[in-house]
Amino acid sequence: MGIRKADMTSPSPLLIPSDFISLTLSLPPSAPARTEESEAEKAAPSSSSPMSIAAISCSTPPMPPSQTVKVVIKGRVQGVFFRDWTVQNARELGLKGWVRNRRDGSVEALFSGEPAKVQEMVERRCRVGPPSAVVTALQQASSQEDPGAEGFQRRPTV
Repeated sequence: MGIRKADMTSPSPLLIPSDFISLTLSLPPSAPARTEESEAEKAAPSSSSPMSIAAISCSTPPMPPSQTVKVVIKGRVQGVFFRDWTVQNARELGLKGWVRNRRDGSVEALFSGEPAKVQEMVERRCRVGPPSAVVTALQQASSQEDPGAEGFQRRPTV
């Protein structure tokens, strides 16, 4: 498998974000400007062409740090739209995880994402809840549980 020279006159160039590819071009100092190649030049690989690719490196942007916590919220938290409110707020913050009612009357949730957004959800939003809720206690613990790849979901009662 060989590398073909790019057609610099193409009407639709390939656009790749600069943070994904680093490209170094080297031009010999005395290289004359060329606009057309002969058939022989096109067929034969040349290490002394005016423009040669010296290095290509691809990298993935760094992943932001992630935090996962499990919370149990107690008080008047069932029958007051708490789970749907939690789904809406978690999605707004870009968090992954789930929320569900528990038979003891509490609500349990797993939040995973950027630490500042997880803390925003737990400390500033879940401690208050939706307008009809009355939160009397909130317990949180770090978790290794997989939040899943489906965004933020509402789960059945346990």
